Formats: sequence, structure tokens, C-alpha cells
Amino acid sequence: MHTPVQQVPKSASQEEIRKAYRKLAREHHPDKGGDEKLFKEIQEAYDCLSDPEKKELYDQGGKDAVERGAAGGGHDDLLSALFGGGGRRQSRGPQKGESVVHKIQVSLENLYNGKTFKMAITRQRVKYPSGMSADQATTTCNTCGGAGAVLKTQRMGPMLQQVQMRCPDCGGQGKSFKEGVSVFQEKKTLEVRVDPGMKHGQKIVMAGEADENPGMEPGDVVFILVQQDHPVFQRKGADLVMEKHISLKDALCGCKFAVKHLDDRQIIIKTNPGEVIKPNALKMIASEGMPLWKRPFEKGRLFILFKVTFPDSLDVNACKTLAQALPAGPAEKIPTGEHVEECHSKMVETNIEEFGRVNFAADTGNAYDSDEEDGHQGGGQRVQCANQ
Repeated sequence: MHTPVQQVPKSASQEEIRKAYRKLAREHHPDKGGDEKLFKEIQEAYDCLSDPEKKELYDQGGKDAVERGAAGGGHDDLLSALFGGGGRRQSRGPQKGESVVHKIQVSLENLYNGKTFKMAITRQRVKYPSGMSADQATTTCNTCGGAGAVLKTQRMGPMLQQVQMRCPDCGGQGKSFKEGVSVFQEKKTLEVRVDPGMKHGQKIVMAGEADENPGMEPGDVVFILVQQDHPVFQRKGADLVMEKHISLKDALCGCKFAVKHLDDRQIIIKTNPGEVIKPNALKMIASEGMPLWKRPFEKGRLFILFKVTFPDSLDVNACKTLAQALPAGPAEKIPTGEHVEECHSKMVETNIEEFGRVNFAADTGNAYDSDEEDGHQGGGQRVQCANQ
């Protein structure tokens, strides 16, 4: 089926791809008489192309490098239409072998600065006799007829059941090598480049670097990035978050401290004069977060969550000094009259005990129940005032 569209280069921007998709979608929308199946394939293909990571996989290793099966069956039509293929449905080439997946442990520093890893792999390779091509080196398996599987009859009690099993002669390949073709194990070192801004779980595809099998294209070697925890920073997309513990004095009077960034730079951070840092205050520094993938000169933000450490106690003189220095709160109106009882000099003193975490939702009693005559329903101590 020919799909006339304005072709764009393989380096097309997301905006160019979007315009091409909209043109195709208008032409083949079912409401305008278009083919519903083709319209669905166009939508699935655009979902792939509009995702920068999936598009990168496609640029590196073609449609087989994209998530197997997740991309749908119609990508070839749209990709060809967009990138110079004329939009014709192309015949399937040789089947591709299975991908081999490895995980790479990477630090947050690796994802910030980028790093090249050298990974040693062992893969199966084929040596052909002189004058024999890869197409001539295979023959269809006589046992399974090229299907890669055979039916075997098994008795299940009084019944006979047919079970499909892998062909024992070709190992499920459907083809086997002719005489003179040798198979050997090859060791190879791959250079895996982790670019600045890559993420946890992102895949790096090395196309055609997996095993060679009869009648099949070599599969891909896929490396999945696994980010390790960092002692200072947490990554949130393109942003970084860190906690900073400061004293009450620093919170009230200002503070200045250094932060060692992921590229070993020392960033000096200081609060504004007269600024008070409240507990759990969140401050932001622009352009000091993670670099964006493929755009390393653009960076996210660095957030600092301040934790204020309060002193356990204060000297009496220090309290007086603080009371003079700190602004006074709103004046509270004290009631007067014959019905007002004063209780300051004869107040019963009691220590306030610290509680752990209290689960108020689990309290099944009524907070306003009156106390029993012989004791208290609740377990807390009552604070009384002795009248004069």
C-alpha cells in the first residue's frame, strides 16, 4: 500500500514527525473513509517515534531494537513513509535471533558526567567454508520441516494428548548448518557509552552483537542501566534533591556551606541576609540538577530541603537575650473581673513527658467522656491549678 506523504530526514525533529503523523492521520482516519487497521498502525508507530528513547533505539538498530512486540506490526510502513521508503509494505527479511540482556551498575556520577564501560562478552559465531555464503550454508531441518517444533504424543491416563515441543535435531531453529560450517565461541569487548542525562532502567542497544544462528540475523546485546543509591543526592527526573541539617542559630542568623557536586565542583551556598530558614523549607538553585539526555548543556534544578536542629535546652540568660532580640508576638488580652481566678504562684508544677508517635486514629474512646469517680478513663496525667 502506498502512502503519499512529505518525507522528512531521519534526523527529523519531534515537530516534523508530529506534522507528518497528523498528515497521515487525516488521510487515513476511518471517519473519512480510511482503513481502520492502517490508522491504528499509524498511531502505534507515532507512539514509538514520539518517544525519544524508542526513537533512539530505532536509529541504532531498526525496528527490532525497539521493544519486541510492543511497537506493533505497522511501524515499517510509517517509518518508511517518513524516512524515505515510499510507504510500501516491505517483505520480512531473515528472522532475527534473541537479544541478550545485561545489567550495568552505574553511579549517579556516571549518569551526570557520562562514562564508557568496557564489557567482555562471549558469543556464538559461524565460520563458512571458502566460497559458501551465509544463505547457502543452511538447510531446512527434515525433522520439523523448518517449523522449529514437533508434535509429540503423550499418554495422560486413559487419554492421548499431543504436545508441541522444540525440535531435538535443530534445537528449535528450523534450519541447520551444512557440512563444513563450523560454530565457535568468540570473546569480544564492547564499549558501552553511558551519555550524560541517561536514566535508571534505560537501555543501550548494541545491534547484531549477539549469537549467530543458522538462517537468522544475529540478535542484539542490550545493556540496562541500574542506578546505585547516592549518599547525598536523590534524583527526581532532571532535578536533584538533597537534605541539609542546620542549627537553630544558622536558621535564624543565616548560614553558608559548601556542597560537593557530582562533577567534583564545590558549590558555595549561602542564605540571603536577614532570611530565616524555617523547618522543612525547600530552596531551589537553577541549572544545578541533572543534564538532559542529548542536551548536556541544559540542566535541571537542585533542591535543598533544610532540616533545623533545635537545642535541647537554653541558658536562662540566653533566653533573656533572645527575648530582647526576637520580635514579640501578638499581644494577648488578659480577662479581668471577679469571676477570674489567678493561679501563678501556687500553680502545681509537673514535668511534660515526651510521647512517641501517637496514633490518634486508633483511639476508640470519646475524648469528651467524663472521668470516672475512682480514676481516669484516659492514661494521661491531669494538670490542675491550686486556688488560693
